[in-house]
Amino acid sequence: MPINSTWWIRLLGVTMAPDPTLIGTVQDVNGATVTVELAQETVTGLSFVHGESYRIGQVGSFVRIPLGFIDLYGVVSQVGAGAAPRADTEEARYGNRWITVQIVGEGRRGGRFERGVSVHPTIDDRVHLVTEADLRAIYGPGEPDDFVAVGHLASAESIPALVDINKLITRHSAVVGTTGAGKSTTVSGLLTSLSDPARYPSARIVVLDIHGEYSKALRGRSCVFRVTPDASKGEEPLLIPFWALSFDELLPLAFGRLTDAQSAAIADAIVALKRESLLAQPRDGLDAESVTVDSPVPFCIHKLWFDLHKREHHTLIPQPGAAADEFVPAYVVDAAGTPVQTGDAMSVTPPLYRTVKTTGPAHERVQHGRDPLGIRQQLASLASKLRDPRMAFLFRPGDWLPQLDGTTTSDLDRLLKSWIGSTSSVAILDLSGIPSSVLSDLIGVLLRILYDALFWARHLPEGGRERPLLLVLEEAHAYLGKDSSNTAAVAVRRIAKEGRKYGVGVMLVSQRPSEVDPTILSQCGTIFAMRLANDIDRGHVTTAASDNLKGLFEMLPILRTGEAIIVGEAVSLPVRTLIEPPPMDRRPDSADPRVAVRGSLYVDGFDGPGGWNQRRDQEDYATVLYQWRKQTPHYEHRPAPDGEGA
Repeated sequence: MPINSTWWIRLLGVTMAPDPTLIGTVQDVNGATVTVELAQETVTGLSFVHGESYRIGQVGSFVRIPLGFIDLYGVVSQVGAGAAPRADTEEARYGNRWITVQIVGEGRRGGRFERGVSVHPTIDDRVHLVTEADLRAIYGPGEPDDFVAVGHLASAESIPALVDINKLITRHSAVVGTTGAGKSTTVSGLLTSLSDPARYPSARIVVLDIHGEYSKALRGRSCVFRVTPDASKGEEPLLIPFWALSFDELLPLAFGRLTDAQSAAIADAIVALKRESLLAQPRDGLDAESVTVDSPVPFCIHKLWFDLHKREHHTLIPQPGAAADEFVPAYVVDAAGTPVQTGDAMSVTPPLYRTVKTTGPAHERVQHGRDPLGIRQQLASLASKLRDPRMAFLFRPGDWLPQLDGTTTSDLDRLLKSWIGSTSSVAILDLSGIPSSVLSDLIGVLLRILYDALFWARHLPEGGRERPLLLVLEEAHAYLGKDSSNTAAVAVRRIAKEGRKYGVGVMLVSQRPSEVDPTILSQCGTIFAMRLANDIDRGHVTTAASDNLKGLFEMLPILRTGEAIIVGEAVSLPVRTLIEPPPMDRRPDSADPRVAVRGSLYVDGFDGPGGWNQRRDQEDYATVLYQWRKQTPHYEHRPAPDGEGA
């Protein structure tokens, strides 16, 4: 019979000091699932190794199984009687000292940890807890800049939770958790670490901030773009030139639903206007002959509306003293014969035409020259949007507003530089002031513009391959639904599938992962799963995760606020982590309001008591109305009406 070292030690009577890391032996192997019987001398709870504390028998803790020159690493997914091997009879004799381990990878002595296993453990192989020295071997060797600490392990406070930023950025990620689980704080902590100017001076991050939460958290290392900017805080206006949109993106925003014939006619009109623009102001890389309806060339949408309005509405009468086929517009005129209103394109003022007979001799009939398209309703909708101050960021984009001849003061290079080429590592595009009816489409437009720019610049220093870009999408479930065909969903699906090759990564943030398109969620190589009480949401996260860790995800309903299970490509091992929150003055504006508080609260400029158990101060609802009309949540001292004090 084979004689092992333990037998010889007992035979010779040699007394060995017990290994403090030994917790048990392998008793059953089923693929990547290993059942371990805890040793009699193992005491579940807290153990100390070299002065550091480690938890034994905790779901989510790590174990190591040495096999010669190879160490197998796994995660505890189940503890107790339920982890015992199954038997038809005498099941109670097995007791309760069992754990189930999911093997996730291996590491050779002196080498680096790798996912997958080349060998499997056998019966009576020893199982050890993972120490800080083991974790160093798992995470290294590697360049220090490859990893960023996001917190510490829940089972060992002395061990930092390290994330590989190369795979976090380019292989996409998702932060999911129910409301109040700490998603925004986690994202803020991640972005604070990733935008550290000392470590990553060329970091490039764009945050699509739906609720305006992150400007405070990333103060000092971000530039905030808002529809209604606060100049005193250094905010910039958020402007999205309509002519940077593709035809398929612009059409629903400007006109709504059209027939194929109507769309084709409008496309021809836009191409003609873009050619006129290139003649008036040539653009490098494109000429009038090669321009298409999707080319990012300025054109005057006000002129487009005016020309189409005339085509649909104007009436003509024969010109006095001219040939029979020459006609002039039949404007409404005053007593002196002067036209009352000939219209103005830039102010969106339509001309007024008088009614003429449509029967009788040919010279009295209406002569249009071109047949109308039947889009009067759509043109009225476009005119309303062109006048709407809420849509000015799109249709009147400051220096990017084309004049009647299509000329502009600035081109898209200046816009791109302000978003992804400024001295700030983070650009926060605050979308809280955008009408909800167009929010999804505008998100898709922003993503498509950024992706197309980096796609075509992939071999340049400004491209994504030389300087990758991270896109953070807040409230992703709101516009990335399972069956969504909106512009945002189309853009994110494209980036999720192709972005890795061109240096464009996505970080989804959502409280309802079950409502996010599974195709998009499955492309996220790393998942930060925070507290999730809903079974359906947990099921989607478990399915999207690459590791077989169903037992680990069963812990999601009981995770603490700020605690996450991190799985995927950016972590060497799946880890249960306590996320390190940023300082109090750098946390997002997403904290729950306090109903009962002590002392006073300081909220965005107001320094006074708050909560139901505090005294009521004098209230001024005129200021509420002022903020409402101003369309900004940031407190401003309203000007005092005449006769009143400030």
